Amino acid sequence: MVTEADTATSEALLATILSSLSDDKAEDIVQIDLRGKTEIGDYMVICSGRSTRQVSSISEKLAQTVKDEYGRTAKMEGKETGDWVLIDTGDVIVHVFRPEVREFYQLEKMWQPMSGSETAAN
Repeated sequence: MVTEADTATSEALLATILSSLSDDKAEDIVQIDLRGKTEIGDYMVICSGRSTRQVSSISEKLAQTVKDEYGRTAKMEGKETGDWVLIDTGDVIVHVFRPEVREFYQLEKMWQPMSGSETAAN
């Protein structure tokens, strides 16, 4: 069962993550509320970096910020290649993409609510 303190913690973590991404010049930042949809986390954040170097840098700084401010060691996958880095902070899952890779996978379409025209087809 999710308590009020858990929700406050995940929302504070989300705010810290969004601030860190903004400070590091991440582009096209999208946050998706996962509460009630899945148990993998409360929120998902998807953003882009302009190059493999920026994607890796954004990811490293974000993981360090989470560790410094919350004492959590974030799990990270994909930093070596810098095309798509997944950072699992527990309550918030963060995906940092190069724009071409983000366009190819289109994670936002998978997790965001469908619009009225898409639901009418079902």
